[in-house]
Amino acid sequence: MAKFDATHSYYRATAHDAPSHFPLEGEVTVDVAVLGAGYTGLSAALELAEAGYSVAVVEAETVGFGASGRNGGQICTGFNKSMAQIGRMIGEEYVQTAWEIGDGASKLVKDRVEKYGIDCDLKWGYLHAAERKSQMSDLHEMQEEFAKFGYTETELLVGGDVKQRIGSDRYVGALWEGRAGHLHPLNFCLGLAKAASAAGVKIFERSRATKLNTGDRPAIHTAKGVVRAKHMILAGNAYLRETEPYLYRRIMPVGSYIIATEPLSESEAQAILPQDDAVANCNFIVDYYRLSADRRMLFGGRATYSGIEPKDLGSFVSPRMLRVFPRLKGVQIDHVWGGHIGITVDRLPHLGRIGKNTYFAQGYAGHGLALSNMCGKILADTLRGQAEKFDVMTRFKHPVFPGGRFRTPLLTLGMFWYRLRDALA
Repeated sequence: MAKFDATHSYYRATAHDAPSHFPLEGEVTVDVAVLGAGYTGLSAALELAEAGYSVAVVEAETVGFGASGRNGGQICTGFNKSMAQIGRMIGEEYVQTAWEIGDGASKLVKDRVEKYGIDCDLKWGYLHAAERKSQMSDLHEMQEEFAKFGYTETELLVGGDVKQRIGSDRYVGALWEGRAGHLHPLNFCLGLAKAASAAGVKIFERSRATKLNTGDRPAIHTAKGVVRAKHMILAGNAYLRETEPYLYRRIMPVGSYIIATEPLSESEAQAILPQDDAVANCNFIVDYYRLSADRRMLFGGRATYSGIEPKDLGSFVSPRMLRVFPRLKGVQIDHVWGGHIGITVDRLPHLGRIGKNTYFAQGYAGHGLALSNMCGKILADTLRGQAEKFDVMTRFKHPVFPGGRFRTPLLTLGMFWYRLRDALA
């Protein structure tokens, strides 16, 4: 069993060569300072630089160090709630714009891969897999809702049709999507950084923020330097932690873990996922998986809410993989890793502004690969005076997590109920 190392993932082991960026030293003045070199920050920086703004990105570690370089690589459609639910939350008159944001997120990924020639193993095809008949009605409603907004590249599968997509006896049905899919997340992030650098963005790595000025004159202070700007974007998501207390109270870091097997034979890969789709089940505590470009099974699940990482991650996740694919028993696990995703109370992205000149986006709740790219673009558009989509996203109200300093054990207790519900339903 491979040893767990949160940062040395399969993605890191197979990442393309990329230039390192110097730490911040001294004082730098730009139009826009961005904190965080993940998808949100790089997306915003790229858009702004190409529009003629001077931009500096400050990163505590390296490009893609956080969730942007460690996630499941799944490109999901839309949000973590139905459009009907969203309509009740923000008003029916804003639902069309919200749909365009969610639907446009995967298109933005596709457009950037093509425009900048990013080599990241992009594949299309995604399955929402139902383990119980009660979940099929939800998938039917999802398909109908997609069609209502003009998204018809879907197929509802039952019985033997499911097995033509997933070589497992675990599922009673699935909804297939043609405009969702998967890619190598770190290589995609490195590709965004390369494009941003080419557009003139200054990226500073290994430059942890020690202090933020979010007033009229924004600034990011580090141990050896400071970036001063007219505007600032906070894009640290779950890794921002308590650097900005207002955001910290409205987001919860949740541990998510992935294993990667040894490369499977072509016949074995065909037997498991013959169409090379990405898959996620329909439970509250989600299992998600896909094949890598070199035919490894990448299987994720078993989120933790306590802040305590499992001692033996392989044994933590492998049983879930084997319940879906018993035929993988005995297959070697080559990589095990994890990281934090950011969730809000309502599981929807949190966009907003602190003071007059500091903007932020966080809390993608497992839909971050596509949505974070879109939200970075929305922040950039807002700074350029195009705030329609930003105004819609800020209609979501994001309360603080209850419990104050006891919020983690309270959330852990709540998640235990959902795990029990998934097991007993």
